[in-house]
Amino acid sequence: MSSFFKINNFSVNFKSSNQVKIVLALRSVAIVIQLLLIFFVNLVLNYQLPWAPLFGVIALEVVYTFGSFLLYRKQQQVSQSALLIQICSDILFMSLLLFFSGGATNAFVSLLLIPIAIAAVTLSPTLLALVAFMAIGSYSILLWFLPMSVMHGNMEGHFIGMGINFLFSALVVALVVGKMARSINQRELAIAAYRENLLKQDQVMSLGVASAQVTHQLATPITTIQLLADELREDFPNNSIVIDMQNQLKCCTDSLDAFREMVFSIKEQVSIVITVNNLIDDILENLRVNYPEVDIELIKKHPDNVTVMADASLLPAILNLINNAIRATKINNSTKITLTSQVAEGNWQFIIRDYGIGFTLEKLKKLGVNPVNSKQGLGMAVFLSHASLERLGGKLALTNHYQGGALVTLSLPIPR
Repeated sequence: MSSFFKINNFSVNFKSSNQVKIVLALRSVAIVIQLLLIFFVNLVLNYQLPWAPLFGVIALEVVYTFGSFLLYRKQQQVSQSALLIQICSDILFMSLLLFFSGGATNAFVSLLLIPIAIAAVTLSPTLLALVAFMAIGSYSILLWFLPMSVMHGNMEGHFIGMGINFLFSALVVALVVGKMARSINQRELAIAAYRENLLKQDQVMSLGVASAQVTHQLATPITTIQLLADELREDFPNNSIVIDMQNQLKCCTDSLDAFREMVFSIKEQVSIVITVNNLIDDILENLRVNYPEVDIELIKKHPDNVTVMADASLLPAILNLINNAIRATKINNSTKITLTSQVAEGNWQFIIRDYGIGFTLEKLKKLGVNPVNSKQGLGMAVFLSHASLERLGGKLALTNHYQGGALVTLSLPIPR
């Protein structure tokens, strides 16, 4: 989803289970190749390899792979630590097989670089460094346990050179492949975010067109009703129902005028610097007029000179969120909401807390990202408010308060 919309933070980075399944498939292929090579070396090349330990390691590898397949076959998400364990297991199994078949002199010792390459593509830099350290350590142990009988002539220098070569190869694979994989991943994430942003803008544009059409269609009947109300006022000047009707029609007319002004402002990309205090005063004035029965607790934690960039859509966006909070509070038989204004990390934050039942996990996944249906009226207003804040460089976060109710936190950068 958009990088400006935050729902929750997870301390563990989760990956698709397909990556673990690919590692298990590669190991299964490797097991078959290992068996073929053992038979080929013993039967065709007449090298006497120790069959018992080699087949013991392969049997353990088969059991471990089968158990891992049963464990992860139904999981959609696996942690990076699980993937790390699988890659480290490959290093361990490969090191044992090399140990019983010539150690560092084995021609296939360079296969220890493959787990590093897999880790470079799938794991974080910290875990990649751990895998590289383990592979280098395994190769060093294989060098250390070489029998003295092979250290004749200049072979000692040759094996030291092989160790240095493996060290540099491991570092190059870890650094270069890891950097390229992260760059590709970041580019794919940027492209995905851009596509999602375009989709969201298309949705907002469609809603804007529909709203403009409805507004245009409503203008004529409202004007007609206004004329009829004026005539009734002349005939019944003191009738409270007629007076209330005129007041409500005036609110409709003012809303239409405000909508036209907001559309023009957005079209011309008109934005101004306003003080937070003035914005909060406008919010409170609107709430006192429309919700006189609501108990509003305002907590100010910001200096008086704090300013933000705003356009005509900012105040309606904030009021939409507050209206939703009031509606959720009333459904839970309460009349209180808490508004908190503060400055954090160079941003002005406005926190709206209701005393309703809070957000469900399913709603947290969808609110603000796409328009959703809701009996409480949530969804469309949050989606539009999120789009308005995003256009101003702001962020929107939806969470639940630990004492009950929902928290909606909007952040706007403070201009320098």
